[in-house]
Amino acid sequence: MKVDKRSLLLYAVTDRSWLADNCLAAQVEDAINGGVTFVQLREKELPHSAFTAEAKKIKKITDRYRIPLVINDNIGIALEVNADGVHVGQSDLSVSDARTLLGDDKIIGVSVQTVEEALLAEQHGADYLGVGTVFPTSTKLDATGVSFAMLQEICSTVAIPVVAIGGITAENILNLQGTGIDGVAVVSAIFAQPDISAAARKLAALAKRTVRK
Repeated sequence: MKVDKRSLLLYAVTDRSWLADNCLAAQVEDAINGGVTFVQLREKELPHSAFTAEAKKIKKITDRYRIPLVINDNIGIALEVNADGVHVGQSDLSVSDARTLLGDDKIIGVSVQTVEEALLAEQHGADYLGVGTVFPTSTKLDATGVSFAMLQEICSTVAIPVVAIGGITAENILNLQGTGIDGVAVVSAIFAQPDISAAARKLAALAKRTVRK
């Protein structure tokens, strides 16, 4: 499958920091029930076997709701669980190599911060771009900020969908109106909230007011 920009409206990036007594699969299902349209499974610390087991559980859920699932920076696990694709950063596997390994039918998303990076990713076969961070974020302390002007320039330069990421909340999301984005990617604004479904529902409604038509 290839990415439909409408599926990028509310893009959830998982984080087990706020699991408490819950399980990640249950949190993902709550998020989808609230309006999440796309899921990225991001696990930087789990060993391979645990990561694979988690991916299989979440893939069953995303399949049930027909929501795309991509794996962050782990093509091996993406292939093992037949995920819908991967998301890679600038220091990860190249888009060209990822495409060779995954084939033409899978989704490849790429993190970018400049027009040059965006154009290169598009030329090499990326299906969508994640641009950020657009606001300060506590979930990625080493991330470099991207100005609204740069976000807007990237959106107007590439033909593939663009998702804004980084520190996006219900309180600041509308500041992204007019930038030309196709969706917003969020972490703590969903998974750190006491009612995940309610948080996703509110963000989905606000995202519809924010993205380009």
